Order: sequence, then C-alpha cells, then structure tokens
Amino acid sequence: MKTDLIKNSFFYLLLTITTVVFIWLLKDFLMPLFWAATFGVLFHPVFKFINRHLREKASLSALLTIVFIFLIVILPAFLVGLAVSKQMTGLYNEYIVNDVSIREIYQYLEKHLPAVTNFLESYGINIDNIKSSFSGAVMTSTRFLASKAYGLGGNILHFFLLFFVMIYLLFFFLRDGNNIIEIFIRALPMGDKKERLLFSKFREVLHATVKGTFVVGIIQGTLGGITFWILGIEAAVLWGVLMIILSLLPVIGSPVIWGPAVIIFFVTGEWVKGIILLLIGSLIISLIDNFLRPILVGRDTKIPDYLILLSTLGGLTLFGISGFIIGPVIASLFLTIWNIFMLDYSDK
Repeated sequence: MKTDLIKNSFFYLLLTITTVVFIWLLKDFLMPLFWAATFGVLFHPVFKFINRHLREKASLSALLTIVFIFLIVILPAFLVGLAVSKQMTGLYNEYIVNDVSIREIYQYLEKHLPAVTNFLESYGINIDNIKSSFSGAVMTSTRFLASKAYGLGGNILHFFLLFFVMIYLLFFFLRDGNNIIEIFIRALPMGDKKERLLFSKFREVLHATVKGTFVVGIIQGTLGGITFWILGIEAAVLWGVLMIILSLLPVIGSPVIWGPAVIIFFVTGEWVKGIILLLIGSLIISLIDNFLRPILVGRDTKIPDYLILLSTLGGLTLFGISGFIIGPVIASLFLTIWNIFMLDYSDK
C-alpha cells in the first residue's frame, strides 16, 4: 500500500514537472498557439464546408481555408495597419512638429470667442496653460504610438516568425481539430461530460466575442471613419480604427472619438458638419450596438457587461491586444467551472 502511494506520488510529481517545463519551453509561442486555436474554432464551419465539397480531402481543405482567412482577415488588417501608420506619422508631423492645426484652433477661439477666454480666466483658468497641457498630452500620446510602431518595425523578423508558427499550427488545428479535442477529453480527469461542456463554452465565447464585439466594433468604426472622411476630418482611417478599439470596451465606446469632433465643429463655427456628425454618431453609430449585438450573439454567452469590461481590461493588461479575446474567455470559463462546482456540491 505504501509502495503504491510512493509510486503514484512520484508519477504525478513527474507529470506535473514535465508539463510545467513543457509549457515554459513553449512560452514564447503561446500567443501564436492561442490565435491558431481561435481561428481554427471560428473558421471550422468554413473548413467543413470546403471539405465536404472536396470529398473529405482534409489537407487541401485546410490549406484553402487558410487562404480564405488570409484574404478576408489578415490581408485587410495588414493594409489598414499600413494606412494607420502613415496617417499617424502625418498627424505627428502636422500637430507636433509644425503645430499648425492646433495653433489655428487657438487663434479661432481667441478671435471669435473671447467670452470663453474671459470666462475661463475669471475662474483662474489660463488659456496658455490649456494650450501647453493639451500640446503636451498630444505629444506624449503620439510619441507613445510612434514608439510602438517603430518597435514593431524593429522586431519585424520576430513578428513574421510568430506569424508563420500560427499559420503552421492553424493547418493542423483545422485538419485534426476534432481529434485534438478528443485527446484532451480523454486526458483530463474531470469526466467527459464536464470537459465537453468546457470546450463547448470556449467555442461559444469565441463566437460571441467575435460576432458581438469585433463585428459590431468593425461596423461602428467603419461607419465612423467613412463619416469622418466625408466631413473632411484628417486621418479618417486612424480615427476609425480607434473607434473600433474603443467599441470593444463596454460602456466606453466610440463616442469618445466622435464626441470631441462634434464639439470642435461647433466651437469652430462649422455647425452643419457638427450637426451631421452628431446625428450620425448618436442615431446610427451608437445604436448599432443595441441593434446588432442581440442579433449576432443571441444566447451564445450570458456574461454580465461589468464582468466583460473588467476581464477585457485585465486581459489587455496581461496579454496585450490578444486580451480582447483571452479576458472574456477566461471569465466565461471561470463562471462555467463555478457553475459545475455548485451543481455538484451545493446540495451535498
């Protein structure tokens, strides 16, 4: 009896150590692994559709699915990234190096709205201090974004290495995804029913996050960017992308971007543009979330909005841009595991 206990303890200790060391060995490739699994889950229906029409040629179907993902997701994201980088550089040169546009706004305020200046000064608010503070904030923000862009350029080889690893893993996740899941179900000691529930919840949260967050955010940001472009606002692609990012966060949303633009239009006397942007922003862009999210998500997930916000912010802090998905997934798995625990032990 004692010998069996020693043998089992040694085996489980060895199992734990080798698993931890193996994960540590792969730590630099965990993000490509996660994104490969994510794309594999999201586009598995596309793979099944292609595979069915190719008469179960799984390898060829996986390759064609990867081409499809590249054309509709990766290539557009790359082109938008290039446009954002170019426009960010242009804004930096204009606002920080030349200081032209900011100076024009100040001159307009001082010429046409002296009452505003007098009102602020009566409360001890100096317009020159506002100028320097605003310029300093813009300079700090722009330099931060520029440093990130330059950092990406400096690590371009590393980026493409991780990208190649993701594509390579994605091929196997698409082709052998069901077999991989079955292996995990056999290996995990929780019971097949619970394990299938966890994998099912992972799939549901991915679909809900992408459909209910990314798709809605992309639509809002695209409409906002097009509106900015029509109204003659500089760097419309950059502002559209920022609207997409902010739309991913519950409560915050795209008004953080188009709201100040409306104020600037009103302050500078461009009332028609301000009213147009206000109507489009409040009646179309902001209401898209309320209209489309229930249609796209349905009952895929029932995570409270406050928990989505906290888990998204936490995910961004720990995992960077991938945290937009990883955070809600972890929150959903947390809720699922605790629900299983309560069902199993609450009445015992």
